[in-house]
Amino acid sequence: MGWHQELLIGFDLETTGTDPREARIVTGTVIEVKAGEPMGRREWLADPGVEIPADAVAVHGISNERATAEGRPADQVADAIAGVLVSYWKSGVPVVAYNAAFDLTLLAAELRRYGLPSLTDRLGGTHPAPVIDPYTIDRWVDRYRRGKRNLEAVCAEYGIVLGAAHNATADALAAARLASAIADRHPKIASLGPAELHRSQIEWYAQWAADFQAFLRRKGEADAVVDGSWPLRELTEDQPA
Repeated sequence: MGWHQELLIGFDLETTGTDPREARIVTGTVIEVKAGEPMGRREWLADPGVEIPADAVAVHGISNERATAEGRPADQVADAIAGVLVSYWKSGVPVVAYNAAFDLTLLAAELRRYGLPSLTDRLGGTHPAPVIDPYTIDRWVDRYRRGKRNLEAVCAEYGIVLGAAHNATADALAAARLASAIADRHPKIASLGPAELHRSQIEWYAQWAADFQAFLRRKGEADAVVDGSWPLRELTEDQPA
């Protein structure tokens, strides 16, 4: 039985913005999924400590008033999410996140912001793994398919029902189901073990970033830089607090 038929951990964050180094956590979900069925989940609502911009509220529906009134302190939420994810990684269970470089980098930035142990520190000096990112995998196995590659579009491509887009629980569940669906369609992906698949995604993401950077420069953006790091982008020393 392949990894896609075993226990997978869906993970998603809804946030205050689109820059993972600066945005803050608003909601988060970690959900256990096996054979496409949810088995248990943990959900968090945070008070991000900053105002949630109107455009972000329009995406995920969490108002400043609700976050302030009902949300837990942001440092507690970041610490709790990190602790749960690390417990799965230590057991060798894959964590599935759509566009993992965003969610994991944002979580890492939050941990640094509040002076909490990093994911790597919590794992005894090893990097978070295995991570399965349907965004990265789909872009590699079906690179010539035209159209959008956001979660809604790729779920539609693989016949996955996305209950409520930009809801952390719905997105985390969809990501796990999508990972399995991609493996079902592409036996070579299913045949890889989680550790080998993780290493492959590092290469695939770096190749995509290099190709996209070259494309942008050909189109006139001479200084374009596309970060090829996956699943964690580097945090600079002057990371904003």
